[in-house]
This record gives sequence, structure tokens and C-alpha cells, in this order.
Amino acid sequence: MFYEPEKNDHGLARPPFKSVVVPRAIGWLSTLSSDGVPNLAPYSQFTNLTFEPPYVLVSINQNHLQNRKDTTVNIEETGEFVHNMVTYDLRHKMNITACEFEPGVDEFEKAGLTKAPSRLVRPFRVAESPVQFECKYVQTIRLPGEGRSGTVDVIIGKVVGVHIDDAFITPEGKIDILKIKPLARMGYSDYTYVDKVFEIPMSDMDGIREDRSLGLEGAAGTMPRIR
Repeated sequence: MFYEPEKNDHGLARPPFKSVVVPRAIGWLSTLSSDGVPNLAPYSQFTNLTFEPPYVLVSINQNHLQNRKDTTVNIEETGEFVHNMVTYDLRHKMNITACEFEPGVDEFEKAGLTKAPSRLVRPFRVAESPVQFECKYVQTIRLPGEGRSGTVDVIIGKVVGVHIDDAFITPEGKIDILKIKPLARMGYSDYTYVDKVFEIPMSDMDGIREDRSLGLEGAAGTMPRIR
């Protein structure tokens, strides 16, 4: 099958694009309005950009009324946000926070979630989440789109603080992903979660002998420089 997105001529009952870019991490972002009202919402177009220093990126489409979402407005006005990792056990509460409530509604309260204070930013963390990133706003790239919600705000944030629940750290000092069971977005109304981990050692066919695995772990600054 081949189709052109602009023509939407795939011939399927539902568009396939978001169902083949999978699985996608969910950015569960908590913010505060300029008036101090908490907000919490999930976004499945979320990823890390790099690690020295760590940056994250989230794409937030405008709503069905063609307005910028509260998360976007809050981040730009206050310059701060928190990403809270979504787990399988938190799936139903996350789904509640995906509703388009009126501005001023506290999604923490709607979903029955506990607010935890952050250390370096003002927005609250989700206490039930095992991992949270405290982030400072860097910039927005606004991409024009089609339809009522096609226009998107691509927001970049710098991670300035990381919280990890000690219960999910192994004796070897690794993160126990199988115990966390991070939730991920598929297409349609489908989700998945991490229930299997396997290792593929890096190939040395290129003849580079230094330990490049440090780069995979986000520690490339400790590696020898290639001149």
C-alpha cells in the first residue's frame, strides 16, 4: 500500500500514520497557570532530544475550538513544567486528565491524584508517578496544520531536575523498567506497556574500540574525544 497524506488516499477505515509510529512515550505534563491553577494533561507526541544537557520535546496540537491548549499557554507564561511518567497502574487516571476540561479545573483533583511539591520549579509533580522531570521552558516552534486541530506547538524544555522512586532502582544501580511498566501510546485508542526487556550489545564492525555504550546511557561526556 502507498498513500499521500495530503490526499488521504490510503483507502483504510481510519488513518494509519499514528499507528505505525509506535510505541510512543506519553508526556504527562503538569503546569501552573499564571494565576496559580494546577493543570495536568497527557501528550503522546513526546520524546527526549539529547542528554548533555537533557532536553525534552512535546508537540501539542490546538484543541477542537482551534485554541491553544492550557498546557501550552501555561508553559509559555510561567516558563516551567513537569513531566510525570505514566505507568500501567496509572492508565485510568491518565485517561481522565486527557479530557478537555474548562480552564481553571484542577485535573489532579478530577483524577484523584496527589500533588507533590517540586524542588526547582513551581508546578506540582504527580506523587503516584515513579519518575518525574522538572523542566524549564526553552522555546516553541509553531507549525501550521490543516483542519480544526492540525496546527501544533512544538515545545522544547530543559530538564533541570529528575526524581526517581528508590523502589524502582535495582541493586546494580539500573532502573527496573519491568517493575515500573511504563505506558506507551499506539494508534486509535490502543496502548501498550513495557513487559519485556532484552539487550543487544553494540557492534564493533566499524573498528572504533572506545566504549560507546556510555553515549547510550547519556554519559558521553566521560568518553575520550575523537580528534
